This record gives sequence, C-alpha cells and structure tokens, in this order.
Amino acid sequence: MSDFGLPDPEYVFELKVEDVLGLAPAIAEGTIQLIDCREQDEWDFNHLPHAQFAPLSNFPYAAEAIVAEGKPCVVYCHHGIRSLRAADWLRSKGLQQAWSMTGGIDLWSERIDPGVPKY
Repeated sequence: MSDFGLPDPEYVFELKVEDVLGLAPAIAEGTIQLIDCREQDEWDFNHLPHAQFAPLSNFPYAAEAIVAEGKPCVVYCHHGIRSLRAADWLRSKGLQQAWSMTGGIDLWSERIDPGVPKY
C-alpha cells in the first residue's frame, strides 16, 4: 500500500467503492483527485462531492490539468467502464497513481449513499 492507503498501481487498477469512501478525507482536502468522466447531462443529474468534471468525450484536453497536478487520482463513471479507459489514459500520460472506481456512481449509490439518485 502507498500513501493514504492507496494500493500499488503496478498491481491494482481498480478500487472498490468502499475503498474510495475511505479516501474521502484526502479527496475533500484535495490530496487525492476524484474525477467524474461522465458526460454533462450525467454530471448535472448527480455527482459525488469534491469531484472534478472531465468528460470522456473531451478527456485528452480536460485531463491535461489532472496529469499536471501529479496527485493520485480516482476516476469514476456510471458503471466503471469509461473510467477504466480514462484511468488507462492517465497512466499512459505518466500519472501512474490513477485508478478506476469499480461499479461507478451506480454502485456508490447502492452500497455507500442511497441518497445519490440512480439512473
């Protein structure tokens, strides 16, 4: 495990929603970036606290700042498929501490916070 309880990115590509919940204090203080890679209408419907909006349709441009920050990063989407692509892109650009949140905001709503509306 690395700082903040993050797993070694060499061996782990995804984080469980429960693991991301455990990172909430570091996300709130900005030590870890939380990135929502869904599209604008999805973001407008719901998103997690302290998340940054970087839609996958514009990810190469929106994500430049994420890579430049150089901070560990958790990416989420609706079910966890797009966020896998986004995390892989971040890693390919040199941000090795990038993970996808398994199950996305849908699983977050199911297991962590039922107050987050599902669609």
